[in-house]
Amino acid sequence: MSNDFILAKVQGALLTVLFASGPAIVAALAVGVLVGLAQALTQIQDQSLPQTIKLVVILLVVIVFGPLLGQQIAEQASTALDEFPVVTR
Repeated sequence: MSNDFILAKVQGALLTVLFASGPAIVAALAVGVLVGLAQALTQIQDQSLPQTIKLVVILLVVIVFGPLLGQQIAEQASTALDEFPVVTR
């Protein structure tokens, strides 16, 4: 077992985390900017409004992209569990 092997596995895990969390983070960012702009233009100072809207949008993103993201996470977990005996030698 070499350092390159471990580095490749860690890199794969980090990329899976980035791809799995990316859609929700991008959606929250876009909604936050739009709601913040709308609040600045209308001078509404309610702080619970953006949080509520972000939660709803993130929930919708997880519902829409959940099966695809879950498949990627399951593949990564399966690969990690299959290669566990090789890593622990």
